[in-house]
Amino acid sequence: MPRERHFFVGEKMTQTIIFAHRGLPVKFAENSLQGFKYAATHGAEGVEFDVHLTKDKVPVVMHDETLDRTTNGTGYIKDYTLSEIRRFRLANGEPVPMLSELFEILQGQDLYVNLEFKTNKIHDEGIEAIVLALAQEYHFVHPIIFSSFNYQTLKNCQRIDPHQQYCFLNKWPVPFPEQFAAKNHFAAIHPHWYLPSKVTQRIWTVDKVSIAKRYFKLGVAGIFTNDFELMNKVKKSQKL
Repeated sequence: MPRERHFFVGEKMTQTIIFAHRGLPVKFAENSLQGFKYAATHGAEGVEFDVHLTKDKVPVVMHDETLDRTTNGTGYIKDYTLSEIRRFRLANGEPVPMLSELFEILQGQDLYVNLEFKTNKIHDEGIEAIVLALAQEYHFVHPIIFSSFNYQTLKNCQRIDPHQQYCFLNKWPVPFPEQFAAKNHFAAIHPHWYLPSKVTQRIWTVDKVSIAKRYFKLGVAGIFTNDFELMNKVKKSQKL
C-alpha cells in the first residue's frame, strides 16, 4: 500500500492516511495501550492520541482534562501525581498510560503518529519542552505529527524545535487556510470539516462511510476515525 510522504503547503495528496483516533474505541478503551497495540498489529496506517501533564510533570495519554469519563477516578489530571493517577483504571482495567509506554509500542512501527497537545482548556506549563524532549529518546519510522487547538502551544513548540511538523487543529473554518498555514509555518491544518483549498489537511473525526468516501476521492492528507478497520475497507473499496 502506498505510504504518505512529506507534503508542503499547497501540494496535492494522492493517498489519504487513516489514523486510528484514540486507538480503536469501538472495540477497546479509548487511549488505552490495548487499543494502540491492536492498531499497530492490525493494519492501522496511523494513530492519534492526546497528551496532558500530571502534577509532577509526567506526560500521560488521555483525551479529557479530567479522569471522570474514561476512568474510575474523578478530578483533574493536573491535580494528581503520576503515582496517584496510576491507581485509577480505564474501562479495560489498565492504568492511565504514560506517554513513554505508548512510545515504546509505537517506535520502529511503520505508522504515522499524531500527538495532540491537549492544551486548549488547560495549558500545562512546560508541556511542549517535556514532550518534545521525550520524543527524541525514541526512534519513529516517520516523523511525529504534532497538533493542537492551542495556537500558542504550536508557537512554543516551534521556538523549541522548528524542524518538526506542527499542525493547527480547528473546529471552525479557517479563512484563507493556505496563507494561514504558510504564514505560521504549519505543516497542515486539521479541520473538523473539509476546507475547499489546496492546503494540506487531515480531518477529524470521520466515522460515516459516505463522508469518508468523499474525502478519499478528494485526496485529503488524512482522516481521523474511531473505526480504522471499517475505514480501511472503505478505502480499499475505492481502489485508491
